[in-house]
Amino acid sequence: MHRSTSHIEQAAAMNRRAFLGRTSLGLGALGLGSLVEPSQLEAATSGLLGATHHTARAKRVIFMCMAGGPSHIETFDPKPKLAELHGQPMPESFTAGQPIAQLQGQALKCQAPLFKFERFGQSGQEISEVLPHIGGIADEICIVRSMHTDQINHDPAHTVMNTGTSISGRPSMGSWITYGLGSDAADLPGFVVLTSISKDGRNPQPIATRQWHSGFLPSRHQGVAFQSHGDAVHYLSNPPGVDHASQQRAISTINRLDAMRNELLANPEVETRIAQYELAFRMQTSVPELMDVADEPQHVLDLYGAKGADGSFAYNCLLARRLAERGTRFIQLYHRDWDHHNDLTKFMKICARDCDQATAALITDLKQRGMLDDTLIVWGGEFGRTPMAQSNKGDVGRDHHMRAFSMFLAGGGIRGGMTYGNTDELGYHAIENPMHVNDLHATMLHLLGIDHTRLTYRYQGRDFRLTDVAGQVVRPILG
Repeated sequence: MHRSTSHIEQAAAMNRRAFLGRTSLGLGALGLGSLVEPSQLEAATSGLLGATHHTARAKRVIFMCMAGGPSHIETFDPKPKLAELHGQPMPESFTAGQPIAQLQGQALKCQAPLFKFERFGQSGQEISEVLPHIGGIADEICIVRSMHTDQINHDPAHTVMNTGTSISGRPSMGSWITYGLGSDAADLPGFVVLTSISKDGRNPQPIATRQWHSGFLPSRHQGVAFQSHGDAVHYLSNPPGVDHASQQRAISTINRLDAMRNELLANPEVETRIAQYELAFRMQTSVPELMDVADEPQHVLDLYGAKGADGSFAYNCLLARRLAERGTRFIQLYHRDWDHHNDLTKFMKICARDCDQATAALITDLKQRGMLDDTLIVWGGEFGRTPMAQSNKGDVGRDHHMRAFSMFLAGGGIRGGMTYGNTDELGYHAIENPMHVNDLHATMLHLLGIDHTRLTYRYQGRDFRLTDVAGQVVRPILG
C-alpha cells in the first residue's frame, strides 16, 4: 500500500528536522536574521511575548559565571565561629546525612576563613579583602548569602544553574529569555557566550556547549560562543575566492529555496535556517568591529585593566558592555578557574586578580553610561565550598558544597547596598531566607517583565518552563 502524500511530507519534515538539529552547532548556531524582507528581520529578533507581562525593570542580562564554585567563606560570607573552631572536628550535627563530594570517608575538620573581611561603602557590607574593587561598589550590589542548589558536582550543578534542572537537554536561561523577548541586536546574536581562564590558575573548569544550548526551543535561540583568538565565530570569514557580493547571491538563492520548501512543510527549523544566513552575513562586518577595542579611550581600558584583545576576563567584560550597547539580550561570561581543592589562598588571589577589577569596572562603566538601571548583573558560581578543609599535598583547599553559597546581583531593578539571607554559624546550611536557583531565575525573569509561570513551551505533551515546577520571585531584593 502506498503512503499518502501527507505521510511522505511528514516523513520529509522529520528527516529535515533531524538533519538541521545535528548541524545546528555549525552555521545554524549563529542565531541569525532574515534576508528576504526587513519585516522578516524584525520578526526574527522579536520574541514570543510581543509585550512583557508587566513593566520590565531590565532590558538585558549579563551573567558572570565563576565556573568551579568560588568559596563563599573567602568572598562574601564571614564566619568568625569557624575561625574559633579551626582544626577541630566538624560538628557531626552539621554534616550527618549530608552529601559530600571528594571528602567522603575522610576526617572532617573545620577550616578558618583564609582572608579577612572588611566593611565597604555607606552600606557597610562585609566583603573579603581579596575583592577590594567589588568592595568599592558595595553600595551598588545586593549580596545573597543564602543560595543553594540540588547538585554537588560541577557538570550537573552547571546544568541546574543554566537550565533550572539537572536533566540535560533542557533550554538554557539565555535561550528562554531570547525566546520570550527576542533581541534588540539586528546584526549580532541575541545570546552571546564569552569564556576566559587564568594563565596561571589551578585547573580550567570544563564547560560544555549544552550549557548554553536551546534544547527543544527553536535553535536560533541557542547561545553563540565567541572565540578569544582568530575569528570570533568559526567560519565567519569568507574562504579564498569568495567575495562579499557572490556570497550574498548564494545566501539569497538558498533562502528563497528554503522559503519555497517551507511553504509545504511549515517547519520552524526551516524558518530558523532562513533566519540564520543573513545575520551570519551581517556578522562578517559587525563582529570584527565589536571585537576590536582600539576605539576605546585609554582611561576605559585602564578602568577594566584590559590589555587589548587578549581573551582575558577583563577584555570579555569590556566586550560585554559593547554587546549590551548593541542590543544583545543575554551575555554570559565564564571564568573557568574557581575550582580550589588545594592551595586556595594562592589560587583565590589569582582569580581575584583577574576578575575583581574588571567586574567592578563593568558595573561602574554601565552606571556612568546610564545603562546600569536597565542591565541586570548576576555574579557567582554553580555552588560554594565546604567549611571543612581539603588537603592535597599539604595545601589547604575546600571541597564542593551545595547547601549554601553566595552570589551578588546589581542594576536592573535590584536594591543595592544590601545583604540578603544568611547561613549558619559555620557557613554550612542556608538558614535565613534560603534562595534556590529556581528563585534566582524567577526573579531574573520578573525583572525582565516576564511571569516565570507563563513563559512556557509545549514539548512531548507537557508545558516546560525555566523554573520547572518551582521558583518564587524574591521581592525583598528588588529596588
